[in-house]
Amino acid sequence: QVRLLESGGGSVQTGGSLRLSCAASGDQQIMMCMGWFRRAPGKEREGIAAIDGDGTTSYAEFAKGRFTISRDNVKHTLYLEMSDLKPEDTAVYYCVVSRQRPGRNWWNPNVYNYWGQGTQVTVSS
Repeated sequence: QVRLLESGGGSVQTGGSLRLSCAASGDQQIMMCMGWFRRAPGKEREGIAAIDGDGTTSYAEFAKGRFTISRDNVKHTLYLEMSDLKPEDTAVYYCVVSRQRPGRNWWNPNVYNYWGQGTQVTVSS
């Protein structure tokens, strides 16, 4: 019912910035919460941030102060602005959607019903 397409990934140097976008299509009524996860090489998926329908946000500790999540409900687009990027930020970044409010479990990938294909972010030293 929901299709997600990430874009904006690429290669940047340490300390650089990048803005990821996620275009959503389908039933907008079930997009209660949207978020971003990432998967670094050899590691499991890691929650970055989430934002519910009224703008309430949640962030992983590593993302606080550096990453900003936002959503445009008119354009049906989710964004992730990243700054002061570090080599450890290198990963495939995924856009996710939950039909319900994940609350304190926003960081759990099992909470989300839809996933995008991912966009690669590479941060070089």
